[in-house]
Amino acid sequence: MLTYLAYTVVGVFIAGFLWKIFIYARSAAPLLIPTTPAPVTRGGVLLRLFREVAFFESLFKADKLLWIAGYAFHATLVLVLVRHIRYFYDPLPAFFAHYQIVGLLAGLAMVGALGLLWARRLLIDRVCHISSKADHLLLLLLLGIGGSGLLMDFFLRPDIVAIKKAMAALWGFPGVNLSVASPGDIVFIAHLLMVAVLIIIFPFSKLMHLGGIFFSPTRNQVDNPREKRHVNPWYPK
Repeated sequence: MLTYLAYTVVGVFIAGFLWKIFIYARSAAPLLIPTTPAPVTRGGVLLRLFREVAFFESLFKADKLLWIAGYAFHATLVLVLVRHIRYFYDPLPAFFAHYQIVGLLAGLAMVGALGLLWARRLLIDRVCHISSKADHLLLLLLLGIGGSGLLMDFFLRPDIVAIKKAMAALWGFPGVNLSVASPGDIVFIAHLLMVAVLIIIFPFSKLMHLGGIFFSPTRNQVDNPREKRHVNPWYPK
């Protein structure tokens, strides 16, 4: 059961992600509209995209509070995901024994950042006005995933040995199942199902900014209207 779920989730994610990228790539850019000050060379555009992806440059200029919460969430999410390698790989490198505390602290910081992001949508009028139900549901789902993870780390311990065996066998033996023997195991199954839901809806939600940022005309265009004519791809040939 667990293996079939994993294959389905990954299949939907890959198909949806590639389909959205295909749509982005085919979308016409009728106007030259890079946000100024914009780079005048292709190398400058690549550098700008790197700063945008790595440091959220435009968000930092626009909203410092949102930048702090958003960057803290993304940075700690990476650390948490690295810590999850221990459930899929054995034996682990020696340094992972010292990394566990980093992952735990990152988990706490991640949930705190998500709480700040949700409070912003609830308490700031102009942000609340433009927030949809999907925005709130995504944040609730992420908080559920992070909160259930912390619950297992600090209070309700599931059977880690059984979980590691199931994760290690996930891609090789169809029909792998997890037994439910404690409240911690129930929390783990809920945690796993919420992750599956998140991965499935990822390509069809605002989370696709992960791939869409590279196709944003305000970010990926060279500011050279005098040197090179921008031809509208919608014009009939």
